[in-house]
Parts: sequence; C-alpha cells; structure tokens
Amino acid sequence: MQDKYIRFDWAIKRLLRQKANFDVLEGFLTVFIGEEVKIVEILESEGNQQAEDDKFNRVDIKAKNSKGEIIIVEVQNTSELYYLERILYGVAKAITEHINLGNTYKEVKKIYSISILYFDLGKGADYLYVGQNHFTGVHTHDQLMVSTKEKGAFIKKSPSEIFPEYILVRVNEFNKVAKTPLEEWVAYLKSGVIKANTTAPGLQQARQKLLYYSMTDSERHAYDEHINAVMIQNDVLGNARDEGLEQGRAEGRAEGRAEGRAEGRAEGLEQGLKQGIEQGIEQGIEQGINEEKHRLAKMMLGMGETVEKVMAYTGLTKEQIKKLSE
Repeated sequence: MQDKYIRFDWAIKRLLRQKANFDVLEGFLTVFIGEEVKIVEILESEGNQQAEDDKFNRVDIKAKNSKGEIIIVEVQNTSELYYLERILYGVAKAITEHINLGNTYKEVKKIYSISILYFDLGKGADYLYVGQNHFTGVHTHDQLMVSTKEKGAFIKKSPSEIFPEYILVRVNEFNKVAKTPLEEWVAYLKSGVIKANTTAPGLQQARQKLLYYSMTDSERHAYDEHINAVMIQNDVLGNARDEGLEQGRAEGRAEGRAEGRAEGRAEGLEQGLKQGIEQGIEQGIEQGINEEKHRLAKMMLGMGETVEKVMAYTGLTKEQIKKLSE
C-alpha cells in the first residue's frame, strides 16, 4: 500500500511551526529559493490562528532565516481576484513590522514571498514564476549595481538582493515526471506523492514526519474535516464559476450588441461585444460565486451546523450568515 502523506497546507498550520520539524520547511525553502536556508524562528502571521473558524482557503507561515531575512509562505486553495495586490500588501506590512522606529534603512531586510497556488491565476505556460526587481538602462540596457556598506567595506549589490522576491508556484499547471528536487516538491504539492528514494532536501524528512497514519485519531479527524472543507469549497466555486461564465456571456453579448448598434458602426459592434462579454463574464462569475455561497450556507444552517462552521466552509461573515437565518 502506498504511503499517504499530509497536505502541505495542513503541515504548515499544525506541524512545521515546531522546531523539531524545521528540517522539512528548510528543505522546501532551500529548493525554491535556490540557496541553503536555516530557520531561526517562526514569526506571528495570520496563519498562526487555529480557531474553529479558521479560513481553510488560505494558510500562511512567516519565518526568519539566519541572515535576518523574512520568508512568507502561503498556500491559497481558492481563487482571489486581487491576489497579487494582497501579497504586495503582505510584503510591505512585513517590512514595516520588522524595523523599529529610529532604525536606519540599513535594517530593512529582504523579504521572500512564496505562493503555492491551487487556482488559475492567469495566462502563462510555466508552473513556476519568479518576480524580482532589476533596474535596466534605458539606452545602455545594462543592469544597475548599487553601492552599499557591509562590515566596514563598500560592496556592489544588485537591487534584486535588496528588494522583495516573489515566487508563484502554479501547482495545477505541473504535468511532468519529477526528476529534479524542485519537480519532486511540486509533484508532492500536487498529488501528495513522495518518492521512496527521494534525495530532495526536506522530502526525505517529510516521508517520516508527514505520514497520515502517524497522527492521532483526533488529529486525523481534524485533518479529514479540513480536506472535506477544501473539496466542498472548490466544488461550490467551480459550479458558481461555470454558471457565472454562462450568464456573463449571455449578458455580455446582449450588452455588446446594444452598444455596437448605438454607435452604428461595425467596429463599434465588435468592440462593444468584446467589452460586454468580458464585463459580463466578470460580473457573472462574482454573482454566481456569491449565490452559491449563500445557497450552501442556508443548506448547512438547515442541517443544524454551527455559525462558526458555516463561516469556515463558505467564507461568509457572521453578520451575513445571521441575515440568512432571519
């Protein structure tokens, strides 16, 4: 029988914050950042919460490495419209949180933001994208190197060594036979499979520490509830998205034709149709998702589920749920 391993988002929430399990997290970070990482401490983050109404759609962990750099790892299970804007805000917040008033700007540390995504973020052929800051000469096309002082000596640094670095792992786009440590990690993130003969940093340790059947009965029950919630939410959002697309296309075509006719030009018709479809799809998806969330919430309340559990499964606020039961 093939071993069953715990999902990485659950491991982040419950296991990898413990010092005894740092080797798994350090291996993961070493592979994705491309240099050896040693964790000094786990810092406070939204993902530290373990209440009953924790949001399962997003789990994060924030760590400081031996160089004083901050690393944020986030697992996002469901679609979010302004995802890049949110991780930008998270990085900016981390920078300001970890520098004290009166410190010099020398104390600003590099931030790594690693996002493990289980939804379609946008168009792109690869499963791994890295975003760094480079300053390129407009006329010379050379890369700017800046002067900075370290340990009493002036050295040259690339801005990419100072500015935040963003790593986006589009798990669902990975369709390769895993041969490298990076591919083995992404294969585990996608399917939960770890090779018996793996040599990937962190995965060797994960084979012992992330076994499903090594958990207690209560831990397995909590884990199964988490997986069930993820599956239900994905099903709800998938249905809502399909309904929203269909509704949005229909509304968009009608709106586009009306705009095109009003302009009285073939060009206007084509442009209006395109804009109308895009606008209608976006509005339809959002409306469909909201309707599906409300439908699920009403069904769960009718089955006698607690408000806290309905919040966890739907992402609705307590106030929104109370209105449904009025």
